[in-house]
Amino acid sequence: MSSSTSIRSVFSALLGCLLTINVGTVFAAEKVFGLPEVLSYALENNGEIKALRAERGLREAGRIRAGLLPNPSLEFEGAGDFLFANEGERRFSAASYSQEILTAGKRAKRLKVAGKDLEEYGYRIADAERLLDEEVKVAFYDLILAEHRLKLAGRFVEINEQLLRVARDRFAAGDIPELEVNLARVEVARSKGRKAEAEREIEPSRLKLFSLMGLSTGPEIGIAGTLENKEFPARIEDLRALALARRPDLMALAAEKERADAEIHLAEAQGKPNVTAVLSLEREDSSLDVGDITAKDRDKLVGLKLSVPLPLYDRNQAGKKEAATRRRSAESRYLFVRRNVDREVESAFARLTSSEKALRIYGRDIFPQLEENLRLTQEAYRLAEVGILSVLEEQRKFLDANEGYLAALYQWNTALARLTAAVGGRIN
Repeated sequence: MSSSTSIRSVFSALLGCLLTINVGTVFAAEKVFGLPEVLSYALENNGEIKALRAERGLREAGRIRAGLLPNPSLEFEGAGDFLFANEGERRFSAASYSQEILTAGKRAKRLKVAGKDLEEYGYRIADAERLLDEEVKVAFYDLILAEHRLKLAGRFVEINEQLLRVARDRFAAGDIPELEVNLARVEVARSKGRKAEAEREIEPSRLKLFSLMGLSTGPEIGIAGTLENKEFPARIEDLRALALARRPDLMALAAEKERADAEIHLAEAQGKPNVTAVLSLEREDSSLDVGDITAKDRDKLVGLKLSVPLPLYDRNQAGKKEAATRRRSAESRYLFVRRNVDREVESAFARLTSSEKALRIYGRDIFPQLEENLRLTQEAYRLAEVGILSVLEEQRKFLDANEGYLAALYQWNTALARLTAAVGGRIN
């Protein structure tokens, strides 16, 4: 009676462990990261995200460049008849100041294009962070699932070893043949093999998560977390509206359309020529011989010159066509991504709903009846009413059910992570 009670207590402990699901990876670590810490660390240290943030400076430099005015020119000039009559004819331009004047509001239009380019890049960074958030969550749940499976495999080794001890006791008492002991021994070996397979999945999952976090592996870092199962009352219509309002990739494409509009206005303005104004201050020395008398004269002149290119051939036709083409391309991409946003939200929501149904079935229909069947089979084996094959069959059913429950929990959590990414952020 004590052996049967012991087996039932082990199975009850296993079921309680799987239903509460609160197992983490703690590798004798000085630091233990939960999911919030993992996400925060990844967003701060992921190499790809850091590179994107650093490259934002290129767009900021472009905005600075767009606001700069053309540099003026300052010229000095001197001329005389040194190599000819050398009669004192001199001309000296003390200062010739030229400045190109932008027309048609080109500077303001350039600034608008550069500002939209910077705004679009900011949304691109936010979208990369959104995708990283999803990828890190999935990698985190991969690791937690591997840990849970390892824990389940370890518990099942204990269960089979307990069954082997009971079988040996009954064989010693002459109640069962040696074949049943051998079968129990085989199950112990199979469960140990399953545990070894589960152990092999831990380190690759760990390395993948650490790589996304931008973290080098080491015994000082541990990961702890759970596979959650909560009520999710949100409606698909609300999720679609939320996604369209805040998806950063959609906002980036909207900014790209606005930049393309600004580029069209800039291209039209660049088809109009700029004016170059030249302000000069000159001194001219001259001499005039009248008989034996040489009269010398010195004049000071101030000049103003305007230079305007004639747009006979180049009116920036190519630039206008490029800008119009980019505008059409941006519009097409925006509409395509907008439709895909709806599909992504619907797909992730469908996966989440399906996982919720599976979890309800496990909790309401499968687990209670499965536990009762196992208990009755154990009792019948103790009373020699059934053979060990019946017990082993119920054990396998119980193991399969718990593995299915773990898989459903994993699917629910990853579906929620993908739905969160699909709507562009946290769902309240």
